[in-house]
Amino acid sequence: MRLDKYLKVTRLIKRRTIANEACDAGKVLINDKPARASYDVKVGDIITICMGQKPLTAKITAISEHVTKENASDNYQIIE
Repeated sequence: MRLDKYLKVTRLIKRRTIANEACDAGKVLINDKPARASYDVKVGDIITICMGQKPLTAKITAISEHVTKENASDNYQIIE
């Protein structure tokens, strides 16, 4: 699954266009490297989102095409 779609589906970022713009601006890192929106995410990857005051770091635990609002957080684990 593409990185921008994963961020939107898991609700880490509200909209896919915002996720796409954040990736283009270098504000999203995968395993401490800047990632493009087209990056194919894998289970075990570490995502760092540097938007706002404090960066958010999460580990991908699952990848699902469709999730409900209640189950969105089951796809990742917050590290920091």
